[in-house]
Amino acid sequence: MEYINAFWVGGAICALVQILMEKTKMLPGRIMVLLVCTGAVLSAVNLYQPFVEYAGAGASVPLLGFGNTLFKGVREAVDENGFIGIFMGGFTASAVGISAALVFGYFASLIFHPKMRK
Repeated sequence: MEYINAFWVGGAICALVQILMEKTKMLPGRIMVLLVCTGAVLSAVNLYQPFVEYAGAGASVPLLGFGNTLFKGVREAVDENGFIGIFMGGFTASAVGISAALVFGYFASLIFHPKMRK
């Protein structure tokens, strides 16, 4: 049942974002920022963690989950280091995911030889 919940929740998030992209004039970059900020706000009001517990990877993998990760990192760093934690918590919490994306993206570019679009 965990896989089914992850599948339908992740699919619903993607479908809603697709509708947002097609029905509004928002650029993709702004939509991505909106998703990250929405995940952070939902985490701040303690609504996102129960959502992650229900949907698992369906809620934690999309960009909403990245906002959640950033907020959790900032919250923990502020508790440990005070005001300076605002600036370092997001980097600490998301460093592994960002590093993995860079490394695997680089390896994929070596294998598939991307070409620049004109």
